[in-house]
Amino acid sequence: MKKLLIFVMACYGLNARSQENESKNFLYLYSDSTIYAQKIRLRPDFNGSWTLRADSRRIPVQQVKFFNNEDGFFANTKKLQFYGETSFAERIISGKVNLYQEVVYNPIAFEADYYRFKDRKYQSVGAKMYYNKGISDMKKINYKNLSLDMADNAQSLDLLKSYRKSKRTGIIMYVAAGAAIVAGTIKILTENNVGDANFSVNGNNSSFILWGLGGGLVAGGYFIEKSGYRNIERAIETYNRK
Repeated sequence: MKKLLIFVMACYGLNARSQENESKNFLYLYSDSTIYAQKIRLRPDFNGSWTLRADSRRIPVQQVKFFNNEDGFFANTKKLQFYGETSFAERIISGKVNLYQEVVYNPIAFEADYYRFKDRKYQSVGAKMYYNKGISDMKKINYKNLSLDMADNAQSLDLLKSYRKSKRTGIIMYVAAGAAIVAGTIKILTENNVGDANFSVNGNNSSFILWGLGGGLVAGGYFIEKSGYRNIERAIETYNRK
């Protein structure tokens, strides 16, 4: 009984210590080491490049995989950028699969020596999204990646299929919108003298109809795409509840 009590108390102590560490500000490096600090700040240096400060210590951003401070938990997505520019994504769903949304850092100090992310209000569309499992490397959001990593959950796969369908429909609508706008423009140019500003609007109703149709298709494609991204969130949340 005494040994059991000691074991329970030891487990409690380890758990409390783990929770305490998780509540601290820290940097997790690609070298699998962790740096704890009272304050962690992302700020530009003298040549305009971003650098992370852990208290007074300067840490190159290319060494940092994740960091946590009072603003949230962020992942380095530099390796996933086409030009390799510094970029961070904020974790918006945590669990077995973590979902991240890219955020833009404000180059103007919010307070003295304090730079922060701007427009951090969550938007499901209009920003790049990423995910990972645990502390593994970040991956871009797409059907192929997610379907492989969540293959053991049929309900999540169904939601991913709905996302893929919405994305394909959105692309078709964007293409149709572009075709309608181009057709309207060609029509108005062929039926009127390009240099004549006094053309008859009534004679070009069909062009305006095509432009309106194109605008409607763009709006429709946007909302369908937005609905598809919500299915990604639902798929990840469903997987995390398993």
